Amino acid sequence: MKTYLVTGGAGFIGSNFIIYMLKKYSDIKIINVDSLTYAGNLENLKEVENNKSYEFVHANICDRDAITEIFSKNNIDYVVNFAAESHVDRSIQCPEIFVETNVKGTVNLLDVAKKFWSLGNDKYKNGCKFLQVSTDEVYGSLGQTGYFMETTPVNPHSPYSASKASADMLVLAYFDTFKMPVNITRCSNNYGPYQFPEKLIPLIINNTLEHKSLPVYGDGLNVRDWLFVEDHCKAIDMVINSGKLGEVYNVGGHNERTNIKIVKTIINYIKENVDNTVSENLIKYVEDRKGHDRRYGIDPEKIKKDLGWYPETTFEVGIKKTIQWYLDNKTWMKNVTSGQYQTKA
Repeated sequence: MKTYLVTGGAGFIGSNFIIYMLKKYSDIKIINVDSLTYAGNLENLKEVENNKSYEFVHANICDRDAITEIFSKNNIDYVVNFAAESHVDRSIQCPEIFVETNVKGTVNLLDVAKKFWSLGNDKYKNGCKFLQVSTDEVYGSLGQTGYFMETTPVNPHSPYSASKASADMLVLAYFDTFKMPVNITRCSNNYGPYQFPEKLIPLIINNTLEHKSLPVYGDGLNVRDWLFVEDHCKAIDMVINSGKLGEVYNVGGHNERTNIKIVKTIINYIKENVDNTVSENLIKYVEDRKGHDRRYGIDPEKIKKDLGWYPETTFEVGIKKTIQWYLDNKTWMKNVTSGQYQTKA
């Protein structure tokens, strides 16, 4: 039985990954470590909380003693590091928190894993791996054409992306210096169930249903590549099992959309299927975010060619599934937007 230490597993992508893995495999154990900041929500994991292959540990990845204790009590085969402060706006307001978690926390995990996995002389326990879940934002901004490739130099523009780029460089340094078994995945914008409503898609869904204004930065023409979260989970699973050590893999959906198109797509779906009184009059253009990157676009050819991964979910299908999930889980959204979920942690 393989044991996974999944950090940040009560967040959006982490919880989806845990659910995906426990549905797919019956012979694994997952230990979910999360400090339960505002973005961590144990309600995301209701369907697996009683699964005998799942364990939750309330701890911070910066806590060396807590992480060491987990390793000492368990034969950890894989670390999958989702734990991160991830909201760009918050990083602009308070960069030091992002450095603390995203950089120092990652180093702490690397050090503890290295200690328990090392056999000496740059040899490690057979089959173990540290997988760093990163972001396409570390590459900076694109013009109207071209794509981010794994060979694209990192050029972060926000405190958030700078902290993630720093963590990535440290992960690669542990591979180069200590020959530690690592991989990095850099994904485009995820969407799907359980996403915290500070992010664009759940925010617009909720505000449209509530007839609240829909804030759109600048002219709304910033472009992002959208990836359905389950496709991302599949990619991470494949990299853990088959990724070449020391390699970076870009994971993108080839679903580029402007922010304003995303907003209008959600409005139109809700208008046609839920509430015909909503309209684009709810849209409110607001002052652009500081350092707002204009366009992201990922070339996922490497992971397709090397591992056989491809995004199964088109945006047209994925956005409908996502909106419907939020419609079917209004209590979840209510608990999150009211803060009620934090009283249950």
